[in-house]
Amino acid sequence: MKQSLAAVLFVASLGFGAGMVPAAESNEDGEAGSGLPLDELRVFAEVFGRIKQDYVEPVDDRKLLNYAIEGMLSGLDPHSAYLDEDDYREIRVGTSGEFGGLGIEVGMENGFVKVISPIDDTPAQRAGVRSGDLIIRLDGQPVKGMTLDEAVKQMRGKPGTEIRLTIVREGSDKPLEIVVVRDVIKTVSVKQRMLEPGFGYVRVSQFQARTPEDMLKGIGKLRRDAGGTLKGLVLDLRNNPGGVLNAAVAISDAFLTSGTIVYTEGRIGDSQLKFKAAPDDVLEGAPIVVLVNGGSASASEIVAGALQDHKRAVIMGQQTFGKGSVQTIVPVNERTAVKLTTARYFTPNGRSIQAEGIVPDIKLGNVRLTKGEEASTQLKESDLAGHLVNPEDNGSDVESDKARTPDSREEADTDYALSEALNLLKGLAILRPGGSA
Repeated sequence: MKQSLAAVLFVASLGFGAGMVPAAESNEDGEAGSGLPLDELRVFAEVFGRIKQDYVEPVDDRKLLNYAIEGMLSGLDPHSAYLDEDDYREIRVGTSGEFGGLGIEVGMENGFVKVISPIDDTPAQRAGVRSGDLIIRLDGQPVKGMTLDEAVKQMRGKPGTEIRLTIVREGSDKPLEIVVVRDVIKTVSVKQRMLEPGFGYVRVSQFQARTPEDMLKGIGKLRRDAGGTLKGLVLDLRNNPGGVLNAAVAISDAFLTSGTIVYTEGRIGDSQLKFKAAPDDVLEGAPIVVLVNGGSASASEIVAGALQDHKRAVIMGQQTFGKGSVQTIVPVNERTAVKLTTARYFTPNGRSIQAEGIVPDIKLGNVRLTKGEEASTQLKESDLAGHLVNPEDNGSDVESDKARTPDSREEADTDYALSEALNLLKGLAILRPGGSA
């Protein structure tokens, strides 16, 4: 597999040297020109001077220039950004699996902060923040008018301190107030367990540098628990906002034996990449069901798209987020960097899912199952006064059903998508040559 050595390719999670040489000017047709736009530069200098001279308060030159850089990048697309010293440090740490904050991946929508997804086992998830929530106030301060970076910086802070989020949620009549206690976020990106004998479940919450290694260890444990071979696997990518491109490629490669995994196209040489699968399959052809939803973005879509195009897995759930661009972290100096969108990625069949998303093979509604009333609250014939006695009653306890052992699939029974995935997986296992469930 090819890898770019010039910079870290980062399929942005919507969260949170040498100097750079300005590129040549582009003309109206998009072709490189030979000169700089002198009139626009004069306007910039004039505005800079006016602010220095006339603004109500003195403004530091460096601060103004940083504002200009931030504005230049934020105007390109939602994922390009200037990374100051704090941002640069956090994004490097974040890809390794540890960062400070609330534990949510966010973007901007109509001037408000939109929650792409809460990260598993973080303060935000435990407090009840959900994918799709719109944050309209932070500690009572309106978000409208803030940049995404400003909002993210306000949400970060010293571990143990509180922040009050005012949230608009679909289906709620009025805004919700949710208090979240900040913490150091240490994410475990891979979790696994056995759903039923022979049928494994792997949850990937985000794509970090160690995620492929952790996933392979998890599948290895599941195989050992199953006696050496799995009959099938549910790969859960719901609310996975993305992460490192190479991690998504490696995870796709674990299940594919040949062909293209993903390719990228951009204007520079380092953005022209094609990743191919090695001839091995960690599941040895056992069926896979991949769960996705609207919070599955970026690297999650790479995995889903690759497995879908190669017909290696059935994609189930809701249409994904639709982030089909690649960001490159370009260091400006030792302390700062630019996160710049440098390429679009395409699935093996040449699909760009930018702003479209991956359409599941099997669409599911956003439904959650609930258990019925407990047996103790349900009225039975035997509870009625004067009920007829069963003449064949051998003295057995009519409440014996209460003594049933707990269902080992408790989560699958309440998680509609997971329940459907397991049922499908069992059917696919039966249809597989020599298979049995």
